[in-house]
Amino acid sequence: MIAVPTRALTVPSTRVDPVSEIFHGNEVVDPYRWLEGDLTNAHAMGRVTPEVAAWTDAQNAHTRDVLDHLPGRADLEDVMRPLMQVGAVTAPAMRGDRYFFSKREGDQNQPVIYWRVGAGGADRVLIDPAAIDASGLTTVEWISPSPDGAILAYGTSRAGDENTTLRLLEVDAGLVRPLEIPGRTQAPDWLPDGSGFVYRNLTNVADPYSGQVRFHRIGTDPAADPLLFRQLTADEDPVLATTWGPFATLSRDGRWLLLGYWVDTASTDIWLVDFDRFLRTGSVDKVVVTVGAEGRSVGTVIDGSLYLHTTVGAPRGRIVAVDARSPARDEWRDVVPERDDAVIEAVTFGRGRIAVTYLENAAGVVDVVDVDGQMIGRVAQPGLGSVALAAEEDRTEAYLTFTSFNQPTSIYRVDLAAPSAAPVLWALPEVPVDPSTVEVHQVWYDSKDGTRISMFLVHRQGLEKTGDAPVLLTGYGGFNISYTPAFSATLFPWFDRGGIFAVPNLRGGGEYGEAWHQAGMRDRKQNVFDDFLAAAEWLIAEDYTRPARLAIAGGSNGGLLTGAALTMRPDLFRAAIVAVPLLDMLRYQHFLMARYWVPEYGSSEDAAAFAVLRAYSPYHRVVDGIRYPAVLLTAGENDTRVHASHARKMAARLQAATSSSPADRPVLLWVDREAGHGQGKPLNLRLRDAVDQRIFLMSQLGVESRESEESKGS
Repeated sequence: MIAVPTRALTVPSTRVDPVSEIFHGNEVVDPYRWLEGDLTNAHAMGRVTPEVAAWTDAQNAHTRDVLDHLPGRADLEDVMRPLMQVGAVTAPAMRGDRYFFSKREGDQNQPVIYWRVGAGGADRVLIDPAAIDASGLTTVEWISPSPDGAILAYGTSRAGDENTTLRLLEVDAGLVRPLEIPGRTQAPDWLPDGSGFVYRNLTNVADPYSGQVRFHRIGTDPAADPLLFRQLTADEDPVLATTWGPFATLSRDGRWLLLGYWVDTASTDIWLVDFDRFLRTGSVDKVVVTVGAEGRSVGTVIDGSLYLHTTVGAPRGRIVAVDARSPARDEWRDVVPERDDAVIEAVTFGRGRIAVTYLENAAGVVDVVDVDGQMIGRVAQPGLGSVALAAEEDRTEAYLTFTSFNQPTSIYRVDLAAPSAAPVLWALPEVPVDPSTVEVHQVWYDSKDGTRISMFLVHRQGLEKTGDAPVLLTGYGGFNISYTPAFSATLFPWFDRGGIFAVPNLRGGGEYGEAWHQAGMRDRKQNVFDDFLAAAEWLIAEDYTRPARLAIAGGSNGGLLTGAALTMRPDLFRAAIVAVPLLDMLRYQHFLMARYWVPEYGSSEDAAAFAVLRAYSPYHRVVDGIRYPAVLLTAGENDTRVHASHARKMAARLQAATSSSPADRPVLLWVDREAGHGQGKPLNLRLRDAVDQRIFLMSQLGVESRESEESKGS
């Protein structure tokens, strides 16, 4: 095994300053509360203090000292760099004969926004983030072309803070108009004549619970934009004041505005507004579509009919239609009924066609039906993988994005009038690996309670089971998010060295419908961890690997997953990546936008939820004297979702508690000062992070670098 260098390593010391807190009669002592930072400002809660900054600097320096001296790191970086430089392109947004898309090539830090005339026209640069910010920290998060393609709305953010500012660009002239709408603004929906748009942002960027929907008329002062819908205040409803709040969709003809409000992570309330009447009178008259029902609904109005993709009364999803003039739920009719063998993941509309993207056993397919739900055909695709379809209501031309573990992300031009015809390749970035060397198969195993769980296994062709393969096990299991096949060129060196990549479809995700999601929520969250631990046990029992060769990795809610797993079964894993994680589940709701997630996890402010959270909260499960796996925790100082204090406090607690030698199984913390939750991170920082995590895992699992192999041969 490649050990961490035996040269002298000093783990930074951490001051212990216990804070005792009583939860429903239970005393909980937090030894590292001070690492949360300055708690005096409710919306800047956990602001870094000089002492926390100095402690973080020391931890970062220690982590660099360890990771930068691991054998083979320089060689691995040389191997990973061209794999990280693999290009990427998105499916185009079509407006008339104009096509808008993003593309990143070679060593570009951020994707560039392009447009072309005609599907096969020459690419023209619209927005190059490098010209905006030479540091590479500014990214274009979204684009929204006007209906004629003359104006492009786009949103930029910097250093991962996701606090997007909306701007307008005149496409032909390439000129930026003097308009800025800040506040985490989302992609707007345009009026058909391009004279205005509906958008969502925050009233106060420092308050994540201040969502609003407004209308902007081109050429007017955005400060006077009329308010269409807003987040409720705590005085009005203390629960709904801290959900994701309001959202909106304007129909392509500009006639109808669909307003929605997130009640929790599984339900939305929906209203319909006659937008023509609003433009004439300024009155926002909401007509109820569905309020108070469990389930999520999204949709739009086409030719006077409201089409909804909904889980109301259908946990796996269905498509309903109703007259927009009388949209109440008792008037709905099924266009595409719920299936018991698949989940509707997305719905897209073309001219006279509805494209329905299904998940069948966690892999994607697209069926095309007419507006009455009659089957037209299934979109042909290159194989089994993940798919997304981009279409427009004025045409049957559409673009299929396809990827799989052994097939690079590619874009295909398809015709919704003849979906089964062979797709035409539109874009396929070159990759410096041979995807045919890798095989993918799906297995099923029993979780602790007997529930059958599916899992993808990816490895090189013909790999034999020896019980000693290095395995990287990852997962998510939350928020109805599905973990489906995706290509990553950087995994191929892992496969070349006999490594296996394992991806179970845990409860809490969306792979098998809303019931699957809810089976991993709140007081059922332990199911997610049981599913993940059962995957590890299955891999060992089936003679793929053993604990000394098994690593886990996850980020965000997946960081909670790996944090819980390593504290529940420290004997089962050799190493863990715990990225931008939630770990203190008794206090998580006090930071940043985390009250959004109370419907998913529950809150320690409720006695019953406290008992559940206390039982699995990773920070509180750490026990002194346990031989924990090697752990690499990461966080972003600009993260507006998950506060960096989770990773800071967990690092301190594990470093103090573990009986493992820091030279053998280190506990490392890396807090990125130029990043947030991960979005918009430039290539150079993503390369550093990828090499950090991979060399850490290789050193722990005994996966030798090419440099080490060559030195043995000489």
